[in-house]
Amino acid sequence: MKYSYFPGCTLKNKAQDLDHYARISAEALGFELEEISEWQCCGGVYPLGTDEIATKLASVRALNDAKEKGQDLVTLCSACHHVIKRVNDDMKNVDDIRTRANNYMALDEPYAGETNVLHYLEVLRDVIGFDELKKKVTNPLTGKKIGAYYGCLLLRPGKIMAFDNPENPKILEDFIRAIGAEPVIYPYRNECCGGYISLKEEDLSKSMCRKIEESASGFGADMLITACPLCMYNLNKNNGGNLPVYYFTELLAEALGLKEEVKAQ
Repeated sequence: MKYSYFPGCTLKNKAQDLDHYARISAEALGFELEEISEWQCCGGVYPLGTDEIATKLASVRALNDAKEKGQDLVTLCSACHHVIKRVNDDMKNVDDIRTRANNYMALDEPYAGETNVLHYLEVLRDVIGFDELKKKVTNPLTGKKIGAYYGCLLLRPGKIMAFDNPENPKILEDFIRAIGAEPVIYPYRNECCGGYISLKEEDLSKSMCRKIEESASGFGADMLITACPLCMYNLNKNNGGNLPVYYFTELLAEALGLKEEVKAQ
């Protein structure tokens, strides 16, 4: 089972270990991530301007590459996933954007949103299955109380992302159970951490992170996991080290008994 894979900038630079955890875990679970050649940055933020085309072209190029290979496109970073999936929706449903983007790209065949875009967590849930994942766990994280931090980008807008219930998601909690830990439900798990304003409004971003931390700690969490590298960085930077934040692929590799292999490389 092979997927086209869009890693994104962070996972190819500052967070290469998180990318590696994902790849070796995929192999252990029976699927392969085939990195798209010559991928370019998705931009990190979906452009809201209806006349903005240029910043969508990197996503269209990746989507078309997957289409030509006849593969679904898998993303690992929630920001990349958000941008690419929304651009794909534009190419499928917005005539003006589709026409103008295809005019720029001059592809052999026009792209019209044919590619299915999946987050890695969706592959675990919908293709592998969390029950099957649980069977593969050799090092269950027994005794760990983990709060899932969703943030903004995986869940909204709900109709386009179609990832989970934006008000009451459960995919990360189900993942936590599958790796042998106990999920902690807390009120701020799908609130913004202020990552995109952390440079301009440092104090506000810090305050937003502290509220998330206090909420999770107050309900008994001893760590958080997330699927967004920016959220992980921002939360770890601003929580004073009181509540460590991990990327979900790191805990996945640990539960599958693969983490020492990563450390040795």
